[in-house]
Amino acid sequence: MSRKIILVLFGGESSEHEISRLSAVSVLRSIDRGDYDVVTAGIRKDGSWFLTEAGLSAIADGSWEKDKSNAPLSLSLDRENPGFRCVTEEGEKTLAVDAVFPVLHGKYGEDGTVQGMLRTAGIPFVGSDTKTSAACMDKGLAKALVEQAEAANMAKCCILYRIGCDPAEAAEGVEEFFRGEYPLFVKPAASGSSVGISKVRTREELIAGIGVAFAEDSKILVEEAIIGRELEVAVLGNDSPRVTAAGEIISANEFYDYEAKYQDRGSRTETAQGLSPDKQEEIRETAIRIYRIMECRGLARVDFFLQEDGKLVFNEINTMPGFTEISMYPQLWQTEGMSCGELVGHLIRLALE
Repeated sequence: MSRKIILVLFGGESSEHEISRLSAVSVLRSIDRGDYDVVTAGIRKDGSWFLTEAGLSAIADGSWEKDKSNAPLSLSLDRENPGFRCVTEEGEKTLAVDAVFPVLHGKYGEDGTVQGMLRTAGIPFVGSDTKTSAACMDKGLAKALVEQAEAANMAKCCILYRIGCDPAEAAEGVEEFFRGEYPLFVKPAASGSSVGISKVRTREELIAGIGVAFAEDSKILVEEAIIGRELEVAVLGNDSPRVTAAGEIISANEFYDYEAKYQDRGSRTETAQGLSPDKQEEIRETAIRIYRIMECRGLARVDFFLQEDGKLVFNEINTMPGFTEISMYPQLWQTEGMSCGELVGHLIRLALE
């Protein structure tokens, strides 16, 4: 039996470009080269794709973009010969691959864009399909679908659209919706790593937060602030998904923003302590229910708040969670006894299904 060729794709045009590179390094370190032949491709922030032989350190720090091995890469839509076309000094050649691991976070990577391209080309890939990726990336849409299915509790929320929106007028309407209650969270509907999120306590901060969020997305959410523990679970599988015990985020900042996640070493993630078996089971069952409602495949991380009164509140679902050394998703599976190498191998097998 011929060895499978896996293309690991990283980078992208989103504000999470740098995190994608670090996640890809972890994935590349973890793939069993005894089972698979691995090729690597990067997407620059301008959207250009390149096949690259750059080393892991160059991928991590971004210097891969200047590597002499880089060859322009494009997707072939020839369904009889699925793969990529790359241009080298010897001319154009076709690169056939058995599956793609799109280690891409945020817009133009995790939102169904790349998934749709790969589906059109007939190439298997790790993770959810176009529809699910797009729906999960849009926090407002995901919440609406979960709420319609009565699958979980969630924070009170209103949605604003950038077109025709005056932030000052919108702030007045938001205050009326929440009956003047603060604090509130203002979030872009479709961004990750907490980019563009603000916690606001006054109308002036609300107006500023609306501007910050609209800089990231044309659709934004304003939510009530939920006071409680931040819990996350990892889900793995296609038709018969498995789920880990809950992990907990201990943020060094007031909330778990980009700085707290990736720059402040005071933040940490750990196995959630003090949860009763019944509460753990509730969290697991709710996560699986949401995973199935959203029709996820391969993997997802489902995030919750747990209030002091025991009420579990759904926050969001992430279809390509981080794989960095500090990321919750691989850590949770390690707690369950699955190494990062075993996890990556399992995800590739799920893609090949």
